Amino acid sequence: MHISKRDTISLSKAWSIRAIAILLALIVDGIIIYAIVKMNPLKVYVSLASGAFGTSKRMWFTIRDCMILTCIAIGLAPAFKMRFWNVGAEGQMLVGGIATAFWMINFAGKMNIVMLFLCMAISAIVAGGIWGLIPGFFKAKWNTNETLFTLMMNYIAMQLASYFIIVWEVPKGAGKIGIINQGTEAGWLPRIGGQAQLLPILVVALLTGMMYVYLTYSKHGYEIAVVGESQRTASYASIKVDRVIIRTMVLSGAICGLMGYILTAGISHTLTTTIVDSRGFTAVMVSWMSKFNPFIMIAASLLLVTMDRGAGEISTAFSLNQSFADILTGFILFFIIATEFFITYKVSLRKSSKKEA
Repeated sequence: MHISKRDTISLSKAWSIRAIAILLALIVDGIIIYAIVKMNPLKVYVSLASGAFGTSKRMWFTIRDCMILTCIAIGLAPAFKMRFWNVGAEGQMLVGGIATAFWMINFAGKMNIVMLFLCMAISAIVAGGIWGLIPGFFKAKWNTNETLFTLMMNYIAMQLASYFIIVWEVPKGAGKIGIINQGTEAGWLPRIGGQAQLLPILVVALLTGMMYVYLTYSKHGYEIAVVGESQRTASYASIKVDRVIIRTMVLSGAICGLMGYILTAGISHTLTTTIVDSRGFTAVMVSWMSKFNPFIMIAASLLLVTMDRGAGEISTAFSLNQSFADILTGFILFFIIATEFFITYKVSLRKSSKKEA
């Protein structure tokens, strides 16, 4: 067997390989379902789809969670394409949420609603950008380990959130803020057509298109790609690598900070240390699976969210342990991730030739 890296692969062939992988994963899951619990695999799969899309409410929640995950993955994409391993999305979103909650709690009813929304959004973006700037600056100047640095920044952000929750808790001693401005809904993102989920979805959809253009057609996107391939080559091409690293991490953190704003003002309407719910780490997988293509991130996010929400439905409908549903999800993810090997590399068989004596 000879393994070599593919030069190019057509989009249709790549997706054909992915489709085959998903089909094989469903077959393996079907065998496991029948062997262990003696159930019809098709009924389990229908229940999985129903958990994500069975009702209008479930469908909206699935689309909303998909957009949240997509937005975080979009924020990570520029850094990852530059080969900067930013695992600090959790912290960057948390500080964005803290900045948003600050304005909602202290200035609701005291200033024009439009100005309130602008201050909330700008503060969240700036806070996230600063949280990305710090590890970017240290990496550019002193070549620190960005994975450990951004990971530690998550814990700092979590402690900051814990501190401000105690400062803003209602009532005192409750240990939580509760729903912010529940009576007046001041600072809540407005509903469109009576649907609270629609505006965040539209914002993320717009951001997806903008990020695709930025990474694919802009000068900054080209510099990010060159730095990711080789910093030495980028220096020879007169690209200021330090500036690109810092600029890209500010952008990455700012997008995650914006997501913190959307979570706090548009979805949860509160601030907790668990508001991000580990989505920052799940988004790492989404970004890698999508090859940093924002539009493909939507499909990858939808797949993960569908399996996550469907797993809960399987557990309820068939009285199965949640761990069993997670096993089924794990096999599907395993096949999808393994597929990327066959998309990136080509495996060929070579006959060994015997020399004549």
